[in-house]
Parts: sequence; structure tokens; C-alpha cells
Amino acid sequence: MQNGAKIIVIQHRVTIMIRLGKNIRLTRREVERFTMITGFVPAHVRTFDDLDAYIGQCKRHYWGVSTDTKFLHWLIDRERSLCVGKG
Repeated sequence: MQNGAKIIVIQHRVTIMIRLGKNIRLTRREVERFTMITGFVPAHVRTFDDLDAYIGQCKRHYWGVSTDTKFLHWLIDRERSLCVGKG
């Protein structure tokens, strides 16, 4: 490096769910985000099937064809994708 310049690496903390086989554990941030988006706490979500059941329950609660409903469903799906690392 010329003139004593330093390279500074900034790492962003990315927290993703903990996964062990078929079992998962949502991080505190993921629980907060799902709760903020849906209004329901994702309690007892221990597997992907549980997560999908929770998401299905939320979508059934907020059903409809309005732009707002479609956007909410998209937010829920996007959050799921971010959780499983496909976002």
C-alpha cells in the first residue's frame, strides 16, 4: 500500500435462522420482523412445515385481492425467503 493507506473491511452482521436437519429456530430479529409484518408472533415454529403453516395462517387471516393484501402476502413470502437464505 502506498503512503501507509489501510484497507478497512466493514462486515455487516447478517443473522439467519438456525437449522439442524428438519429443525429450525428463528432468530429474535426474524421473530420481530414476522410479528411486525403480520401482527402474530410465530410461536412454536420449530420446522419448515411449522413456518409454512404459520405463514398460511397469516395469509388466510389477511385474505383478499386488494393491492394492499397482495403487497402484505409478498412481504410475508419475502421474509420467508430471507430466512431460508433465498432472498
